[in-house]
Amino acid sequence: MAETETTDVVIVGAGPAGLAVGACLRRAGVDFVMLERESQLAPSWRRHYLRLHLHTVKRLSSLPFVPFPENYPRYVPRAQMVEYLDSYAKRFDLQPRLGETVRSIRKDGDDWIVESTSTSARAPFVVIASGYNAEPFTPSIPGIERFKGKIVHARDYANAKPYAGQPVLVIGMGNTGAEIALDLAEQGARPTISLRGGVHIVPRELYGIPIQMLSILSAILPLGGNSPLLLRIVDHALGDLSRYGIRRPPGPIMQKTGGRARIPVIDVGTVRKIQDDMIKVKPGVSEVTADGVIFNDGSRGAFDAIIFATGYRVNYSTFLQTHDGADAVGDKPVNEVSRRSRVYLVGLRNSAAGLLRDISKEAMLVAGDIARQKQNRLAA
Repeated sequence: MAETETTDVVIVGAGPAGLAVGACLRRAGVDFVMLERESQLAPSWRRHYLRLHLHTVKRLSSLPFVPFPENYPRYVPRAQMVEYLDSYAKRFDLQPRLGETVRSIRKDGDDWIVESTSTSARAPFVVIASGYNAEPFTPSIPGIERFKGKIVHARDYANAKPYAGQPVLVIGMGNTGAEIALDLAEQGARPTISLRGGVHIVPRELYGIPIQMLSILSAILPLGGNSPLLLRIVDHALGDLSRYGIRRPPGPIMQKTGGRARIPVIDVGTVRKIQDDMIKVKPGVSEVTADGVIFNDGSRGAFDAIIFATGYRVNYSTFLQTHDGADAVGDKPVNEVSRRSRVYLVGLRNSAAGLLRDISKEAMLVAGDIARQKQNRLAA
């Protein structure tokens, strides 16, 4: 490994969060090194399924200092998002070191030593921006090894062409599962969604108003939580979904558990396909068989493929040594814990107001705090 170099900040990850932090630090005149384990920047966005569009409006989803181009649609598609991120990196001369998997981040005196595939860097500040969707999560289901069909995680789903005409089980009904099922239905597959618990579903727009705006305004208007008015509005827009096997969970539509938000499914057409019987909904899976599954209600289904839309896990705990608060930064990217440890987490807290919107806010706060601390250290 090369000799340890010295810098002000090590940024782990070159997705939207890492790029946003890098741009803010560049503006503040703070030196940094950015490490990315994949062979290109923003790898998750390049890997997402092809039909993906932002569920949040472009005006509230751009990164610091650079709005989306005017000719981009209101809900930016995946390809244009990748184009925007590439342009953003060039604009701020962000040159992440690619193919650098971070192995460890350990304390050494007042600094942190970050060791990756071929790099060792010493810095007083570290920003973890390795992504909300860092590692795919696949639950263990009895009998899964017996299944003779195709099994993939949503991370590896590109489009519905390989599944045309086939019965396909999508396990999980978050935003990804709902949209993959929609893609399958539109392209001639026969999808079924396995829904283990309840789920809140809201339209992407309510009578022309983006649901993102409603989420932001709900903090000051009497529409938050499970208010009867909000539920009536949603029911009027989508209809009664309980008849299709979709029930609401007991918690509020917009809620947070710890530092992680449980956000509703933002519907872009899945509900209509369910109502038209082009997408079926079944309960959770109790067992997998050679040619299908047994559901929790005892019914069976035969499937040619199973797609796990069961989410992701953040991965910083695999390389960040335990210290006084690495897992306790809470809902804010800058607080006394992060300021004392000088380790910041950016882009790891999802919200109904928009992950990209939160990333921009967090990046500016973190970069500003680092710049002030650096100045104070120099003046001391």
